[in-house]
Amino acid sequence: YAKAVSARATLESQLRENEMVQKEFAKAPADAAIYKLLGPVLLRQDTGEARANVAHRIDTIGAEIKRVENQIKAAEERQEKKKLEIVKLQAAFEQLKA
Repeated sequence: YAKAVSARATLESQLRENEMVQKEFAKAPADAAIYKLLGPVLLRQDTGEARANVAHRIDTIGAEIKRVENQIKAAEERQEKKKLEIVKLQAAFEQLKA
């Protein structure tokens, strides 16, 4: 459960970062030079390709967030089910004790 929550936080951070990049692309002129950092080197990248890559990353990260949220929801449901089982067992124990 904690791993999934941590993964969701990381993914949301990545999503925000890519959305900021997309907003910067929207402000930039169509003929603006776009560079991609690849290790210690800046490489010039085609504007259309860069925009498409960012849009694809946003879609991919969004899908991954949904998958992780489903994992979190399933874990919470399992947790609630176990909690109810414990309450029932405690009630049965108290009845036997009395």
